[in-house]
Amino acid sequence: MTRVSGESTAAGEAGEPAGSRAVVRPGSPGRTVAAADRGALRIADRVVAKIAAHAAREALDVLPPGAGPPHATVIVHHEVTRVRVSLELDYPSDIGGQCAAVRHQVVQRVEALAGMEVPEVAVQVERLHSAQTRGAAQGRTQ
Repeated sequence: MTRVSGESTAAGEAGEPAGSRAVVRPGSPGRTVAAADRGALRIADRVVAKIAAHAAREALDVLPPGAGPPHATVIVHHEVTRVRVSLELDYPSDIGGQCAAVRHQVVQRVEALAGMEVPEVAVQVERLHSAQTRGAAQGRTQ
């Protein structure tokens, strides 16, 4: 056994994997504390926002030329997060379908990567990029 910060661990003995180490507390012989009971993991709001923004980008097939990447803001309360995603879309396109795909992907990725419940995803379309307007801006006329 090895001593770490006043605690001894039984890791590596009896062929245990390194991730399943149980901690034996001094003064309590034979009592082990499971990994889940030793502490808590706090994921910063900005990390959850980055996960949501990346998920929104994954959900969109192609960003319109000149469009900025999706941006997300989150409100986290305990293990529940509410997400607002701002993005720019191409026009004409299925705007409702793209927003639904963004909502679905954001919920899936935040739940999978951060382990948080996502009851609400608000998608805000900041700007529509028209193919016709882009052509006129480049000097082409129809």
